Amino acid sequence: MPTLTQEIKDFVNKQRMGYVATISPANKPNLSPKGTTIAWDDNHLVFSGIRSDQTISNLEINPNLEINVVDPIRRKGYRFQGTAKILSDGEEFEKILSHYRTLGVKSKMKTIVLVAIDVAKEITSPLYDLGLTEQEIVSEWKKRYFPD
Repeated sequence: MPTLTQEIKDFVNKQRMGYVATISPANKPNLSPKGTTIAWDDNHLVFSGIRSDQTISNLEINPNLEINVVDPIRRKGYRFQGTAKILSDGEEFEKILSHYRTLGVKSKMKTIVLVAIDVAKEITSPLYDLGLTEQEIVSEWKKRYFPD
């Protein structure tokens, strides 16, 4: 059974900004935004290692990670937990790299991280718990981000 529904894949591919949490060798958290986060298939996300030396280093030691992808206007998104596989060459690397090129990503990519998703959970703002509609939340945040 797929971990990632079409709705989740469409959401991730539209947003593309994933916040990747890893653990350093000193057992400290490391959070890094990855603007190349996309759904690769029904069970995997990928992101590229453009400026990701610390993230890649952490994942070489501990491949467990969490990725949050959130729509900052709608205040909704998804939390993904999984296991990373670091790709730096080979057929799979080239196939994903080619896909990034078709998306218009021009940056040099030393590595690509393929993440097998174990858990995918929806996350929403507590504002929804107060009974606010999505449209009310969108309207408020658009005012904050795009004041007249």
